[in-house]
Amino acid sequence: MANTEIKQLVDEIKEEVIAWRRHLHANPELSFHEEKTAQFVYETLQSFGNLQISRPTKTSVMARLIGDGPGKVVAIRADMDALPIQEENTFEFASKNPGVMHACGHDGHTAMLLGTAKILSRLRHQIKGEVRFLFQHAEEIYPGGAEEMVQAGVMDGVDVVIGTHLWSPLEIGKIGIVYGPMMASPDRFFIRIHGKGGHAALPHQTIDSIAIGAQVVTNLQHIVSRNTDPLEPLVVSVTQFIGGTTHNVIPGSVEIQGTVRSFDKTLRQNVPKLMERIIKGITEAHGATYEFKYEFGYRPVINDEKVTRVIEETVREVFGEESVDHIKPNMGGEDFSAFQQKAPGSFFYVGAGNKEKGIVYPHHHPRFTIDEDALEIGVRLFVHAAFKLLAEAP
Repeated sequence: MANTEIKQLVDEIKEEVIAWRRHLHANPELSFHEEKTAQFVYETLQSFGNLQISRPTKTSVMARLIGDGPGKVVAIRADMDALPIQEENTFEFASKNPGVMHACGHDGHTAMLLGTAKILSRLRHQIKGEVRFLFQHAEEIYPGGAEEMVQAGVMDGVDVVIGTHLWSPLEIGKIGIVYGPMMASPDRFFIRIHGKGGHAALPHQTIDSIAIGAQVVTNLQHIVSRNTDPLEPLVVSVTQFIGGTTHNVIPGSVEIQGTVRSFDKTLRQNVPKLMERIIKGITEAHGATYEFKYEFGYRPVINDEKVTRVIEETVREVFGEESVDHIKPNMGGEDFSAFQQKAPGSFFYVGAGNKEKGIVYPHHHPRFTIDEDALEIGVRLFVHAAFKLLAEAP
């Protein structure tokens, strides 16, 4: 379809998309608890017509739009869950649920996909093939909702899958494109060091778990600086160190937790072995013992080159050359990767920051928000990309 025709259709529902986003923002629900959110999405989709709607899991929704003729199957995904954060914004539509907030833009993702479904449902007779709308629960918590939806069969027969993230570090009007590795695998680790507690004034009678733990924390960084190719992206971050109860007692044990981020499959499998070698060596040297657990999280998001090229071409055609921003990969995690195991896919960013409006807070911040003009951009991009991928999908 022509750019002007789709823009007119998007303009007609722009305020409705904003209203959906604000409703969702005011009524956030945590991962695996999106009952009211899923019901709202289900009922909104029902009002459009031409859609086959189902509930693959308790808190997710899928809608299928089957066109007039045979063709490819294109899936578009949006996540719906919120975060355990107390909102500090004072909007009229600020969260009504204490301690729960849409602080990552998922409310906008859901609203954009609803808008896309509404427009495409009106254009069913111009569609050859199928567009599948995936409203996913629980992106924020491992094992994630994407894997559950895949196991429920939502990707059966899908030829290509796309998704987006409203991105506050990217200014409104820009679309962030990444070829190949885009987001890392967010793995977790847990270490408990067992020493021997005692009086802080008599350290020679103890096995100091804090001193030993501090050495472990420092030496874990050698995995990145001395055990890994410096050109290979890897992050090892200790984010919790728990131990002790008062100033004059050396505790008998400490707990250390953190995350590891990487792209390479072989490196990812190697890191736990390197970690345990360091932990074992340090604790044994000081007469302590340890427990070590390592949890593999989501797979890395690896964008398919052909699909990503279609997205980039769509951005150029619809918004112009200046809207394309070839950004660097980042070490955040995203379970969109579960869908990419079943079909070639591409994940991209829609700029949602605006310094002039004071929309500058990072994701997961209690004052996070988006420039709502980004919602219109996201809908237009989804609609155009759907038609282009139906015609050109690999």
